[in-house]
Amino acid sequence: MVIGKSDLKNIMEKHDLKPSKSLGQNFVVDPNTILKIIRAANIEKHQQILEIGPGLGSLTAQLSTTSKVVAIELDRYLVPALEEVLNHFGERENVEIIHQDAMKIDWKEFFSHRQGIWKMVANLPYNIATPLIVTLLENAPEIQSIFVMVQLEVGERFAASPKSKAYGIPSVKAQYWAETKVLGKVSPNVFLPIPKVDSAILQIIRKPSPPEVNYTNFSRLIQTAFQHRRKMIRKSLTTLIPMSNFTIAEISPQSRPEELSVADWVKLTNTLEMAK
Repeated sequence: MVIGKSDLKNIMEKHDLKPSKSLGQNFVVDPNTILKIIRAANIEKHQQILEIGPGLGSLTAQLSTTSKVVAIELDRYLVPALEEVLNHFGERENVEIIHQDAMKIDWKEFFSHRQGIWKMVANLPYNIATPLIVTLLENAPEIQSIFVMVQLEVGERFAASPKSKAYGIPSVKAQYWAETKVLGKVSPNVFLPIPKVDSAILQIIRKPSPPEVNYTNFSRLIQTAFQHRRKMIRKSLTTLIPMSNFTIAEISPQSRPEELSVADWVKLTNTLEMAK
């Protein structure tokens, strides 16, 4: 049975809990939304699931009925309530709860003793969604797909196309590693407390083989260029890219960073290797 809003409110009152603004907490309390993200994730029986920011456990409990879940929660005050929800509405034995800051985890070490293919399914805390997703794409190849609820603006940024206002560093980095897509909007009314913005379900499917490039150089070029997104790249990258390299890459030096696709950034980065 999927836990409902009244049950979650009762548990919050019992444990004297209030959502933390500083931790970006907006608990999902709508059963239909919980089922919607689980359907989108197309979870097969016994698949391994990573959930970051389980909160009160409404999503965790439903995930635990079919899968093994590792739930990482920073807020220690939520853990007893999370345990209670899992005991009453889920399968507690299928969930490993880790009280830790997901932004400080060494993911290589984390997965060194957690083998296999993983999916991440989560209602991500608003304040860490963007850096966390990029970090996982860069450092956790074991996670093959990601299905998360994020602020609509964040979702659109990850899925943005070149020449759009939302296209930026997260767009380029995520789309280097994966295929990204916003599956749909999520109303503020499905959360507690009700946020002032719309949310979205974001789908990220890792590519089997990303383009060949020196990723350190690739990342440095993107970071530098988008810090000055209104400047032409010949000016913002003047200390990193010789003018002749733009010709080699067949990219106009008068372009602005948001006009270049992931493939363009890869071509431009690879000219640095050719010059050695």
